[in-house]
Formats: sequence, C-alpha cells, structure tokens
Amino acid sequence: MQGSHPAAASSGELILAGDLGGTKTLLALARTEAPSVPVLERRYESREYPDFLPLLQDFLQEAGHPRIGAAVLAAAGPVSEGRCALTYLPWRLDAQALARVTGIARLEIVNDFAATARGVVQLPESAFATLQTGQPQDQAPRVVLGAGTGLGVAALLPEPTGMWRVLAGEGGHIGFAPRAEQEFALARFLQARHGRATAERVLSGPGLVAVYEFLNESEGKGDEGLAGGADAAAAVARRGLEDARSLSRRALDLFVGVYGAFAGDLALLFMARGGVYLAGGIAPKVLPRLRHGPFVEAFHAKAEHAGLMNGFPIHVVLEERVGLLGAAAIAAESCRV
Repeated sequence: MQGSHPAAASSGELILAGDLGGTKTLLALARTEAPSVPVLERRYESREYPDFLPLLQDFLQEAGHPRIGAAVLAAAGPVSEGRCALTYLPWRLDAQALARVTGIARLEIVNDFAATARGVVQLPESAFATLQTGQPQDQAPRVVLGAGTGLGVAALLPEPTGMWRVLAGEGGHIGFAPRAEQEFALARFLQARHGRATAERVLSGPGLVAVYEFLNESEGKGDEGLAGGADAAAAVARRGLEDARSLSRRALDLFVGVYGAFAGDLALLFMARGGVYLAGGIAPKVLPRLRHGPFVEAFHAKAEHAGLMNGFPIHVVLEERVGLLGAAAIAAESCRV
C-alpha cells in the first residue's frame, strides 16, 4: 500500500523506515501506534541515485518535511558504529551525518537482514508458503535467509521476556560447500572468476546467472533469447520454470539444490526448531521449483544428522516489504524507550 500524505494521520509520533538494497529502496512514514500501516510509502530504483541522501531528500520533500521522531534504515551491507558501505552500491551511509542533515535526532542504521528477521515475526500466517511443516517449537531459534541481489542471513533467538533478539552478520559470504562433482566444478569456475567461491556467488541473482553461464560453458547448450544485464537472472528463472528441457531449468535446479543444502546447514547451526524462513526476492518467484525441485531433498541430506531435518519447519516469505516492516517496528520501539 502506497499510503496517504502524513498529514492524514492524526495521532502518534511519526517514524521513518527504510529498506535500502542494491536493486530497490523502500521508504515509509508511519505512526508509532501502527508501524506496519504506512501513511506514506514509496519505492525507488536504487541505481538511479548516486548516493542515498538525494533519494531521502526527494522522499522528505514529497512528505512536506514533517517532524520525525525516529528513523531506522536497513542497509544491505555490514554495519559498524553507525556506518555502512552498501555491498552492491557506491552508497556510504553515516547515521550521525544523516541525522544532522535531516534533523532526525534518533536515526539508526541496521543490517538489512536484521530488519528482515524483525519483520518476519510481525507477519501473519498468510504471508508464508510452507515447504515443510516440521515440528515447530515456539520458543526455539529461527533462521532467516534470502537470495536477492545478494544473500542475507540472520537468526532470531528467544528471550525470557518473550521478545526476540536478532543476530545478524554477513553469513552470505561464507564459503560455498560443494556436495558433488558438478558443484565442485562450479566452485572451481567461481574461484577462477572471483578468487573465492562463496555461498552468495551461487545464491543470488548474479549467482543464478553464473550457474547458467557455468553450465553453458561446460555443456554448450545455451537457451536462445535470454536477456542480458540486470534482467538475466529473471530470464533464467522464467525459462527454467516454463521449459523442463532447457538449460535454464538445469541451472535453476542446481541453484535450488544449493539453496536447500545451505538452508539445512544454517538450520543445524542454530538448531532452528522455530523455523527456517526464505526471504529475499528470488524465493517467491521460483516457488514451484522450491516445492517440486531438489530443495527439500538437499535440505535433508545431512548424513548422520539427516534424521533431524524433518523437524525443522521451512517457510517462504511472500511479503516483499518484510524488511521495511521490520525497520518500522524497530523505529517504533526506539520511540517508546
């Protein structure tokens, strides 16, 4: 929902939430009483702006430069001491500098998957598609991962108060763990291209394209008419869903198998009996192959620990705005402190 002008909301302190990614940036204004209900929300193409500040100024100008009590910006990159260099954009964020320019006294920058994890616990059941029911435990850790422009990872750890503590990092950049000869060959292909083969080099939009290019190089049976550039991943995914005999289908299934293996590793790492949640832009778009491809089989294939894997619930997050909703929830909480 795009929302109305901020003046239409009559009560509660105004908060600003942002989800800043390599492809798109979402910004919203909401009230502390209803942080999930925006009074103004906009989507921007991130690469159309040389830096974040001009984008933010455009948004605030449209909003009429309202008084904002708190802001939380979820950024796709490592965050340290209020600063973040986005991984796939030339943007450099500094919370103190942005606070000075905008006049927002309480402005915080968080990792995008910290906000995504926080958003997951806000969502209704209808916002998920279940791949495996498992035996969910309410007060057990949960893990959230998601392939999009990059690969994000965060965990949710239960607190005695009933709240959740979010543990976010750069888990997408851990090493890629091949399971069979084809994946070992893929790892060598990525190693030669990048100097290091990471999980994100496979499990992302650019990673899906790299998998396709690897198969095309090794098999020489490329599909005709695939778009290049930013649309290449979408083209591979679309053709892979539509044509079971295409190279794109083999690339998509290789991608999905690696996704399942990686998700299973994270489930074991955190013993995520509360659930494994697939967020990010790719999972909802390839849901049929997540359901009927090799994802669950790869998730289960854990040798002596295979017997544990049936117990982990697995859900796909269908709500594109989950990171924005999480950032809004964090901002609303900061106003109540």
